[in-house]
Amino acid sequence: MSVPPPLTLPGLAARKARGERLVMLTCYDALFARLLEAAGVDILLVGDSLNEVLAGRRSTLSATLDQMIYHAASVRRGVERTPVVVDLPFLSYQVSVEEAIRNAGRVMAETDCHAVKLEGGAAMVPTVAALVARGIPVLGHLGLMPQSVHATGGYRVQGRDGDAATQLLEDALALEAAGASALVLELVPRDLAARVTAALRIPTIGIGAGPGCDGQVLVLHDLLGLTEGFTPKFLRRYAELGPTVRDAVGRFAEDVRTGRYPDEEHSFT
Repeated sequence: MSVPPPLTLPGLAARKARGERLVMLTCYDALFARLLEAAGVDILLVGDSLNEVLAGRRSTLSATLDQMIYHAASVRRGVERTPVVVDLPFLSYQVSVEEAIRNAGRVMAETDCHAVKLEGGAAMVPTVAALVARGIPVLGHLGLMPQSVHATGGYRVQGRDGDAATQLLEDALALEAAGASALVLELVPRDLAARVTAALRIPTIGIGAGPGCDGQVLVLHDLLGLTEGFTPKFLRRYAELGPTVRDAVGRFAEDVRTGRYPDEEHSFT
């Protein structure tokens, strides 16, 4: 397997210019971080999706800054060459630019991550510009924004009508002008995502946004088939580890209950 050279945030635009597609996956711990780096993933995203995937919550909204810092620090300890991007959780950056600087700075200082990601368009431009001016790289996020799910009517495709599509493109250009290093597009019609991608110098990373983006991201546990029953149209499962885990644990439990484990081979003299 050919693994590309280490990626840097300033090098993202150059990767786009060369037509090299970016691979991003969510990651929440050091163990998986080591595995994903060895597999050649370009960027690890410590997403606030951990609030749903690991903590069992119904949305990302109750994720806390301390929660994100704990998991981001764990991921960062598991990699040597792979950039780590951390989601800023709900209300850690929307209240004021000053608070966003303080909280993003804390994330950078306490996790040694490489960038933060935040959701929002034109309203977030001053915040993005202020963070970048202070040496904090930023990734933007448009389309479906999980932290605004109640305002947008649920988990559905965004930008299907003309006005919404125009606004999304304008927001993307504004975020680029403010200094964003890349842009995640979530649940966006493929033609619109391709238009946005063509209009930007910085790369777009899609999730449910079609093949025209410069890269793709998935939630790792979805890709591995660990989140059973979650079957959105955009998701391709590359493994079915849920049944594998149940089978392994079931065989362990049976061996313990019947006395087959531990046996002589697995005991000390």
